[in-house]
Amino acid sequence: MNVPENDLLCLHEKDNVGIALRKLTPSDSSAKETIPQAHKMALDDIVDGALIYRYGQVIGQAAAPIAKGAHVHSHNLKMSTRQDHHDFGQNAVPLDAAETARQFNGFHRDTGRVGTRNYLGVLTSVNCAGSVARFIAEAAEKSGMLADFPNVDGIVPIVHGTGCGMASDGAGYALLLRTLAGYAQHPNFGGVLLVGLGCEMMQLASLVGDRRISAHGDMRYMTIQQTGGTRKTIEKGVAELRDLAAIANRAERAPAPVSKLVLGMQCGGSDGYSGFTANPALGAASDLLVRYGGTSILSETPEIYGAEHLLTDRAMTPAVGQALLDKVRWWENYCDSHGASLDNNPSPGNKRGGLTTILEKSLGAVSKSGQAPLAGVYDYAAPITQPGFVFMDSPGYDPCSVTGQIASGANLIAFTTGRGSVSGFMPTPCIKLASNTALYERMEEDMDINCGVIADGVSVQSVGDAVFERLIAVASGQHSKSEALGFGGVEFVPWQIGAVL
Repeated sequence: MNVPENDLLCLHEKDNVGIALRKLTPSDSSAKETIPQAHKMALDDIVDGALIYRYGQVIGQAAAPIAKGAHVHSHNLKMSTRQDHHDFGQNAVPLDAAETARQFNGFHRDTGRVGTRNYLGVLTSVNCAGSVARFIAEAAEKSGMLADFPNVDGIVPIVHGTGCGMASDGAGYALLLRTLAGYAQHPNFGGVLLVGLGCEMMQLASLVGDRRISAHGDMRYMTIQQTGGTRKTIEKGVAELRDLAAIANRAERAPAPVSKLVLGMQCGGSDGYSGFTANPALGAASDLLVRYGGTSILSETPEIYGAEHLLTDRAMTPAVGQALLDKVRWWENYCDSHGASLDNNPSPGNKRGGLTTILEKSLGAVSKSGQAPLAGVYDYAAPITQPGFVFMDSPGYDPCSVTGQIASGANLIAFTTGRGSVSGFMPTPCIKLASNTALYERMEEDMDINCGVIADGVSVQSVGDAVFERLIAVASGQHSKSEALGFGGVEFVPWQIGAVL
């Protein structure tokens, strides 16, 4: 990608808007009015109702006549009809397998999966046990016991706001069960203590799956009511964690093939740069991971709305393509039933950053997926059972979407942002990719990689290579910026759906 001399970037020959790479004014550019950085400028006169193109794709239509050199944004750009024609698999071209082997150093589990971290989890079945779970984790950490177990990365309480007041045969129960079970069996936990109240709808025994509860194993079970209340539960919980730490500490990092990595891909606080810097750079890293036999997960169904044809076009089978369309149709019906619209997705921050419609936002978001064929479509928090590039259904709300990806098995998260994000997602490490240099310089303590250099002419592939190498380093134990700052304790946000009874 070459940067034009006038700092106005046209991304595709079909486009009738360009992206301002700096603030443009009539006095020093071809702009007829001030164009904020990352916002759009009309490259030609555009008549009222005409389609507006970015990335060679429709992002909306003119809501009024737009003169060449004018600012194109919410005041004169509106939604248009989405593309509704889908040719399944027309561009599902398998990527060439990598010619060399790559490894990372991870924690090998009996299940055959490999963890990138070795935490102890204190997992709650219901909100009523949340405070006690935190008390247990805090008491264990204050005791200093982790100093005796250098291979244990820490203690992670997993607390949430539900687990009761729901039908045991409803969609909300099934979704929460999948999510909690995915965490209970996650390879980044070397030991798990399950804590419940005792009388809740979500019973602890339902969460364990194939991971066996045993008085001497790496999964333990207790309820506050049966243990004798808060104080006794804390005391017993700390003792159980000490036993679990001794077991988890036996694990040591050892070489594992990169094919054991499962990458959850997210974007949050996107801006006008995200779709041509950080997101395609992550897409290039995702393709590398797929070439090495690994797995990458795209999610946030409301944020592929209007760009889903670019994914169905790469579906490996018609069934995979149709499964993705079925998820989009479900979201249309879901929003309609609640008086909402998927067209309203871009947030105020997205709009200040230069994005206008959900079509524009989605086209940029989909570029995280790279070029690999779409191998599968999964429900929220469902176990990912195949390698390659896959899609997991989720809301566009970032913490909720990442929670589902981790429950599905993601042992790494890569998060692109144009406005800035400071979240973390224990037990899975997360790297942050800044879409623009100004953000990176302003929030360098939170950002792992500056993808804004792409706007200066650095190739997408070279930045993607750097992202891939950072992912391997973090998988092998290097702390990401969010980990070093201690983030990840409050970002467990299961998707809540269905009636609260």
